[in-house]
Amino acid sequence: MRITLIAAVLALAGGGAFAADLGGKLLKVGSDTTSPPMESVDQATGKIVGFDVDVVNAICAKINCKAEFVTTAWDGIFAALGQGQFDLVASGVSITDERKQTMDFTEPYIVNSQAILVRVEDQGLTEDSFKTGGKKLAAQANTTDASLAETIVGKENVQAYDTFNAAILALQNKDVDGVVINGANAPAYEQQFAGQLVAGIKGLQSDPLGLVFRKGDPNVAAFNEGLAAIKADGTLDGLIAKYWKAN
Repeated sequence: MRITLIAAVLALAGGGAFAADLGGKLLKVGSDTTSPPMESVDQATGKIVGFDVDVVNAICAKINCKAEFVTTAWDGIFAALGQGQFDLVASGVSITDERKQTMDFTEPYIVNSQAILVRVEDQGLTEDSFKTGGKKLAAQANTTDASLAETIVGKENVQAYDTFNAAILALQNKDVDGVVINGANAPAYEQQFAGQLVAGIKGLQSDPLGLVFRKGDPNVAAFNEGLAAIKADGTLDGLIAKYWKAN
C-alpha cells in the first residue's frame, strides 16, 4: 500500500498520464480582493495578485486550465457563485460544516489561525482581557472571524461590518478595542499601519481554507488532483515561504 501511495503522488507531481486535464478551459474566479497577501489589487498595475491567485494559477498549470479573477465583495460572494457569475471562489474561505451543506470545497490548501488586531498602545491586552473586560470587537460580517468574535466577547459586544476596511476604521476611531482577522493577513496590516496597529493576540482558532465550487461541480476532483500535485512537488510550500516566512 505504501508503494502504491508514493507512486500515485509521483504521478501527480510529474503530470503523468492519469492527471486531470480541463482542456485549457477558462475559469472565472470570484475573490474579495481587499485582503493582502491572500488577494489584493496591485495599485501600480491594476492586476489582482496574491497567494490565492498564485495557488489557483499553479493548480491550473497542472490540470490545463486558465483562471480569470473577478473582484467581488465578500457580502454576496457565495450567492454570486450559485448564480453562475463565476466558476469558483478563491478568497481565503474557511471550510465549515455549515458552508459544506450548500457548496463544495477542495481539500485544504493552508490552515489559518486567527488573530486580534489592536491599537499599539493596547498591545498588552490578552484574550482574557476581552472575555472579562467588557471590551468590543469588530469583524467582517458573515465570516468565521465574526463568529469567533462572538464566542470571545458575546454577540452584543461585536460590531460586524460589510468590509474589513470599515472594521479597521472602527478600531482606529476607538469605536472598538480590537478586530478579529485571519492570521495570514495580519502581517500585511501590521506593515500598512506600522506604529498604529499590531496583531496583539495570535494563535486563536485555526481554520482550514479551501477553494469553493457550486454543489456537485465535477471540477472539484480535478482541482484536488492539481492541489495534490503542487503539494507533492513543493510548489505550495514555495508559495507559503514567498508570502509569509520572510515576515
